Amino acid sequence: AAPSAVTHYGSGPRLERHCVIGISQSGSSPDVVAVVADARRQGALTVALTNDPASELARQAQHVIPLEAGQELSVPASKTFLATLLALALLSQELDPDPELEAGLGRLPGALEAALELEPRIQDLAAGLGTEHLVVLGRGYQLATAGELALKLLETCYLPAQAYSTADFRHGPIAVADPGLTAILLQSAGPFQADNAQLATELAGLGAQVAVLADGAPTEGAVAFDSGLPEALTPLPMGLAAHLLACHLAVRLGLDPDRPRTLRKITQTW
Repeated sequence: AAPSAVTHYGSGPRLERHCVIGISQSGSSPDVVAVVADARRQGALTVALTNDPASELARQAQHVIPLEAGQELSVPASKTFLATLLALALLSQELDPDPELEAGLGRLPGALEAALELEPRIQDLAAGLGTEHLVVLGRGYQLATAGELALKLLETCYLPAQAYSTADFRHGPIAVADPGLTAILLQSAGPFQADNAQLATELAGLGAQVAVLADGAPTEGAVAFDSGLPEALTPLPMGLAAHLLACHLAVRLGLDPDRPRTLRKITQTW
């Protein structure tokens, strides 16, 4: 829900008989708090996912799921992003139990370790990455991961990276593909694997640099690992790999990824 519909237009959506989940690392973003408070006034079931169970968001919601990730020392949220994904997966499992998802949750710690072991290769990838014009591509479960990586590249590297669905990218934006473009493709085993591989080949044929981060989806030249997770959980190890890539690219550019200019830990938007 767009918070401005509540905070500025006073005409937010009718939310009675809905469940409204407010997600905020700090629990202090006034616009997110306002939406949850308005939903509760309407009689909706309200839930807060936050790293601060004493925050205003937590006070406004009927139910609180604390992330318990410990203090987020870096200004760009990283571990709380992954903790939020895990909390949502656990909530999904409780609402609609699925044996495959349950088994995958049990394998998740090992999968995150496998992603961490990629760090030397990710550092090498960052060392050769072009930065003139960046796009991050993903589809299905990796579309959200693409958005997260593009955001982290903006925050930590000051690079105007844009995230696209691999399908949407073909509908116009592919016109920018030339030797000045770097496309970071996020890939996981699933129904889009063949299409993504075809797009990578097309972009390389147009002269673009193509870098692939892959989980369980072998692609020639990719920085890849196999988490063994169901596709719905792959954004967790892929998100961790994405954070490592942004971190090492920032360091390569002589920047401190933990302390981006002009950013603060809590953003007071209304």
